[in-house]
Formats: sequence, C-alpha cells, structure tokens
Amino acid sequence: MKIALITPAAAHQRTGNRKTAQRWAQFLRQAGHDVTIQVVWDQQSADLMIALHARRSHASIEAFGARHPDRALIVVLTGTDLYRDIRSDPRAKDSLERATDLVVLQERGLDELSSGLCNKAHVIYQSASTRVHPSPSKTRFEVCVIGHLRDEKDPFRAAWASQQLPAASRLRVSHIGAALQEGTDLQARALEHTCPRYRWLGELPHWAALRRLSHAQLLVVSSVMEGGANVICEAVTLDVPVIASRVPGNVGMLGRQYEGYYDWGDTQQLAVLLHRAETDPRFLARLRSQCARRKPMFSPERERSSVARLVVEAAGRCLKCSTGARVPRTPAEPAA
Repeated sequence: MKIALITPAAAHQRTGNRKTAQRWAQFLRQAGHDVTIQVVWDQQSADLMIALHARRSHASIEAFGARHPDRALIVVLTGTDLYRDIRSDPRAKDSLERATDLVVLQERGLDELSSGLCNKAHVIYQSASTRVHPSPSKTRFEVCVIGHLRDEKDPFRAAWASQQLPAASRLRVSHIGAALQEGTDLQARALEHTCPRYRWLGELPHWAALRRLSHAQLLVVSSVMEGGANVICEAVTLDVPVIASRVPGNVGMLGRQYEGYYDWGDTQQLAVLLHRAETDPRFLARLRSQCARRKPMFSPERERSSVARLVVEAAGRCLKCSTGARVPRTPAEPAA
C-alpha cells in the first residue's frame, strides 16, 4: 500500500512525534509498504493515511478525509491531544470524528475517550532498541532528565528537588533537551549557577542521549502531560529505573502499582524519592524490578507487529465497508 504518514515535526527536529513517525515508517517499509513522511499532506494519492497529532495535523486529516472518504485514516493521539486539545479544540474534535481508527500510546489513554471513540481505538506501546549497555557512574548518583525545555515537561523540577537534598548527597542532574520555549535557555543557565548539582547539556544526537542515559542510576520524567513517553521505553530497555510524575500518561506506561511516582509539581515529594533512591539500595532495586516487568511491552517486535496488523486491518475494513460487507472491529489491545 501507499501510505502517507503525517507528523507536525519537521525532519530536523528531535521530538517524540518525529521519532515515532520514523520508527513506524521503518516498520511499514519492512512490511513492503510505500511510506512517505510529510509535515503536511502533499495531496498525492495514498491508500491510507496515518496522522500523528489530532490538532496540529488537522488540515491534512480534513483534506484526506474529504478526498478519500472511503479510505482508512488512522490518527495517533499525543499527550497534548489527550489531556488538553480534544476537550476544547474544535480541530482536534473533528479529527477524532473523521478518523476510521484511533491510536493511543499507553493503556490509560483510553480513559480520555468516549465509549463511541473507544470502539475505534487501539493501544500500541512504543518501543526502544539500543545496543548501548548500562554502565552507571561509580563516582556519583547520576539522574537523567531527557525532555525539551517547555512548560508541558515541567523541565526544572528535578533540579529544584536536588536543591533540597542533604549536603552529603552525590546526586547530580544531567538535563538533555532543546530550549523550545523562549527564555528557558536563560532559566537553565541561571539554574546551573544557583544549583551546582544541575547541568543542562542542551540538545544531543539520539545516540549521545542514550549513552548518557546508560550512565545514569535513574531517569526522572516530570511532565505535566504525556501521551506515552518513549524515553521511558528507552530507560526500561537499559534497565534504568524511573521516577515519574503521577499523570495518566506515565501511569499508563509504568502501571498503577509502580512505586516511583510523585504528585506532579510537588518538589518536596520528588526530593524525598530522589534521596530514597540514592540511599536505599533495596528501593532502587525494587523500582528496577518493577520496570523490568513492563519491558516486554516495549519490544520493537511487539510494536512492529501491532502497527503492521493495524494498517492491514484498517485498510481491509474500509474496503469491505465500501462493498457493503459487515466487518468486525478488532478490540483495543488489553493492558498488560
């Protein structure tokens, strides 16, 4: 099939949306499909469209739905879609209605959809594959934060929490991510001066970010909202435990019983967890064990088969519907 894969992230951007688009395109090409990644649909005929981001890709979704009302249109919902835009933005709402299939990237994403929309929704966990081997620092307790500097990521929470640790703590925070919001670069540089434990490394190539993560004892994901953070997949794959804000997107990745959550925005709670992880080997080992139990969900083989199967089933369903045949819908993947 000829597939148009739409992502609002341009080729030079190292964002989660772009990485997902590139990974899915690779999977689908391996399955024999002709895939083009575009920021805006070029109006060239396609058998099927996959669009990441209901609001930001709405123009392409609307155009494809109008041109090809009988063809499959798969919309992948991001964190800002699920936890903000679909509640109030008319473009995002219209995208949900036009889609023949919806994809959420973690199990709790289904909670945000009406029963009618859930009937056409699928859970596909993202994956990570790396040849880097974990080699935690022996001279300090390295904490990694990997996320661009913007409000949705609450980017400086780990740095602020580190300021509340005892003077004897060996904890250091290494922050990887571009300053996507005006003034955040100045905030990061100022914080480096007032918080010796914190270092902002800026944007790094993916391989370099993974290498840095492999040296860490811990990853902190402090986001306000997440659709399903791929960096969690990468950390779990590298056997690096995670401390995360207790928001639905993170809970959907790590499970409801995970012990490494703090209430979003609560610097004191995060500081307590960081100190406990540094000083209590049994707690850190328990977090690592709980992450390991989620690891099979983030395998490339699982994501590849889920994406390939969805594309074939969605296209086949539309074809049969156009001939008047009744087609049962495959239910969303159950939570692991």
